[in-house]
Amino acid sequence: MKKEVKDTIIVELGEKLKQYPHFYLVDLTGLNAEKTSDLRRKCFKSDIKLVVAKNKLLHKAFEASDIDFEPLYACLKGNTAVMFCETANVPAKLIKEYAKAKETVPALKGAYAEESIFVGADKLDELVAIKSKNELIADVVALLQSPIKNVVSGLNAGGKIHGLLDAIAERNK
Repeated sequence: MKKEVKDTIIVELGEKLKQYPHFYLVDLTGLNAEKTSDLRRKCFKSDIKLVVAKNKLLHKAFEASDIDFEPLYACLKGNTAVMFCETANVPAKLIKEYAKAKETVPALKGAYAEESIFVGADKLDELVAIKSKNELIADVVALLQSPIKNVVSGLNAGGKIHGLLDAIAERNK
């Protein structure tokens, strides 16, 4: 591969590192063409950009980045594919789906999600548990609505303010 081509690939990887807030490093060793195509289709449906890169070029893109990816350098051995995404837990859920089907591939090597670095396949459950921005907003809205729902249900149940006050008094005992 010519130096100009390598430089272009490093720049493109660097742009993807800036464009996407989260990425996963996975090992695709052992996937045949059919299974690779199936994985790419699933990634496309989940808004995941799957890129296979040479470890040395990926290492140079990491070094050129403003973020310190040094803990991930150890993951750059063997076959490496990068899953770029907007939502931190989507690739983890996809990898977990493959694990439930008793398939060893794709295997998690490391990840950069929510401004944290995760190294090793044992971190998969932690990555699956990360909530997206929309999930967190939904949780906050549900928490904010909870007291209002209690008052409304109390009014509907008792029909009178006196019944509501009695219900509140019972709850505080």
